[in-house]
Amino acid sequence: MPDVDKSAETAKAEAAKKKDGGWFELIRTVFYAVVIALVVRTFAYEPFNIPSGSMKPTLLIGDYLFVSKFAYGYSKYSLPTFGIDLFDGRIFGSDPERGDVAVFRKPTEPDIDFIKRIIGLPGDRIQMIGGVLHINDQPVELTADGAFIDETCTRSREVPQFIETLPNGVSHLIVNEIDGHYLDNTEVYLV
Repeated sequence: MPDVDKSAETAKAEAAKKKDGGWFELIRTVFYAVVIALVVRTFAYEPFNIPSGSMKPTLLIGDYLFVSKFAYGYSKYSLPTFGIDLFDGRIFGSDPERGDVAVFRKPTEPDIDFIKRIIGLPGDRIQMIGGVLHINDQPVELTADGAFIDETCTRSREVPQFIETLPNGVSHLIVNEIDGHYLDNTEVYLV
């Protein structure tokens, strides 16, 4: 009988040890998960939410996407520096290409993320004329592609949908309402 008591005491001691180690293991696991998530978010990919309808019908309001942070390299804005400027310029960088979708912040509004297509490269002249994008005084090719059902308003409505092909051959699906809006005809913007 003494062996049974000794076995029961040993089992209780091991269970207590596992219970104490369980909390430690849980805390350690959560800590590692947070560190891995921070490293991935800081150096590899970051999630973003689409705040506006400017990318319809490809990206809709409320959509989520993960953005590759190493596509264009790193700047002081890419990394959490806690107010410390670690370096100037960009490291491991490559230039964006026409048609890429990029996330950026305006210097005047650093708390707002903008998610837009790149249509102009340095030196390009960009203008909207009659609702058609012009790059360096040349209209971008538009091909009709049915209608997009816009359900972001108080009622559903059909909006003309087009395939827009940029000069380098990259195509995007866009909606284009030529309705006399002031943005249908703009001044020339030099990139």
